[in-house]
This record gives sequence, structure tokens and C-alpha cells, in this order.
Amino acid sequence: MAKYRYDRLRQLRAFCFAAELGSISRAAERLELTQPSVSLQIQSLERELGVILFERRGPRIRLTNDGQALHAMAQTMVANIDDLPTQFAKGSQSLDGGYLDIGAGQSSTLYLLPPLLERFMAQHPNVQVRLHNLSVGDMLEALRTDRMDFAVGAVLDLPNELRYQAIYSYGLSLITPPDHPLAERDVISTRDLANQDYIIPPRDMTTWRLINLVFEQQAIQYRVKLEVGSWEAVKRYVSLGFGIAIVSNVCLAEAPANLAIRSLPDIFPKRTYGAISRRGRALSPPARRFLEMSGMDMPTELTARQSELNATITRE
Repeated sequence: MAKYRYDRLRQLRAFCFAAELGSISRAAERLELTQPSVSLQIQSLERELGVILFERRGPRIRLTNDGQALHAMAQTMVANIDDLPTQFAKGSQSLDGGYLDIGAGQSSTLYLLPPLLERFMAQHPNVQVRLHNLSVGDMLEALRTDRMDFAVGAVLDLPNELRYQAIYSYGLSLITPPDHPLAERDVISTRDLANQDYIIPPRDMTTWRLINLVFEQQAIQYRVKLEVGSWEAVKRYVSLGFGIAIVSNVCLAEAPANLAIRSLPDIFPKRTYGAISRRGRALSPPARRFLEMSGMDMPTELTARQSELNATITRE
């Protein structure tokens, strides 16, 4: 009976890794097994259950409906078993020591986390906080491989194996030089935003992807005058008169005095920054305490328009 349970666990582990990585060969690499061994475990599981779990098209695989149902049941169980030694050790820690590893993008690192970290570190000075500034892709991979307790950021298309809890709701605003014609407008329309010269951040940033999608949906024509590497650089070049920009309100807490700011609530939906963690992973006491202090109690509720935007971006 014990061997049967062990074999079943190996089968489910091989299946879950293949489902989450989308590849038998990548699952084999992660499990440090041969590809034929992983394939045989999955085929054995299919025979025992009497179902087909994957559609196979050459090296590419895709979950069938039965595969999706099994993955929903098995992923948390496999993750909890694999993570048992680490989480048991973490669970025995107190808030008198240990580490807290947080992944974050540029905006979260610069604008959102400083006041939260200041409060947490003042109350728990013996916890060593390690803040890792990562791109969205690197952040998601770090969470999948448990190199972070959690990450903080704004993500449009979140993989199913990760969970999200809101921490901060934000809107978008137009920033212009003080002498720009739009600086005098009390209300900005989509027509006002058209045919302007824009300063933009890197195009793969979440906020810019949202802005660009709304522009496309509203058929707003615009010109990219300059692309720079950060929101601070965007604000700087707008203040110098190179063009205008649309930015997250998160980065306007310390806006330069030589910028005009106009809110755009009727054009862009509100979004959230939040904490992202792997489903099935038990958080350490320092991680749980940090999230409690940040006021994150329940999963984000997306508005209908925001959900529609997310779905559109995910398809692209």
C-alpha cells in the first residue's frame, strides 16, 4: 500500500509539473528525471483513471477537460507535500528572526513599499528583509520556484498557479508641462488625448500595456516622441517639455512641481497593486505579518471593464 501511494504521488507530481510548464521535457528537467520516465508516469496515470489528460501535438501539450479537472484537485496537494519540510521549518520560526523575501517591480519598489517596509521593520527589527527588484517575467518564475515569499506588483495576466490579493487601488493621470494647452483643461476627453506627442516607459510595463490597449479600443491616434526606462525618467522628460505622458497615480506622490496633473477616471479603469504568491504555499510568519499590516484581507474583485481588458490583453 505504501508503494502504491508513493507511485501515485510521483505520477501526480509529473502530471502537475507538465501541466504547469506546458512541456514534458521541461517537467523532466525540473524533476531531474528523464523525459521517457515522466511520459510513462503520466501514461500510467491516464490508464488507471481511464482518461486522456493531455492533447499532444508534437512537443507541445495541452490539458484536456479531464486534465484541467484533475489539475485543479491535485496541484495544491502536490505543492503542499513537496513544500512540507520548508514550510514546517518556517512555521516553527517566530517574528524574532528569519528572512522575508519580497519580489517587486520598479513602481512597487520606489513608491509603494517604502512606507509599508518602514512600519514592518520598525516593529520587527530582527527579521531580515530582502527586496528583489525584478521584471514581471522573472518575478513570476521566482514565485513558481519558491525563491520569494511573495511579490508585489500590478499584473494583467496572472497564471492559474498563482494567487493575488489587492493592496492598493490606483487610477491614471495625464501629466504635461505647465504651459501645455491641456494643462488648463478641467476635464480631459479621449479627443484631447489624440494626436499628441507622448513620453512612454518600456512597452512591456503593465501600465503602458493597459494605456495602449485603451488607445486601440478608442481608436486614439498618438505619436511616441520618446521611450525611456523608468517612470522617474518619464516625469523628468515631460517636465522638460519633450511631450506629455499618462502615468499611474502611484508614482505621483512626489511629482515635480513643474508638472500639471489631470485625472483621467472616465477614460481608464482603476487597477490595483497587490501581493502575488504561489497557490498551495504556506506563508512564513514574517510574510503573514507583513500582509496583515498591509491590510490585505481578501482577493481582488475586478470590475467588469477591467476583467474585459485583462482577457483581451491575455489573448494578445
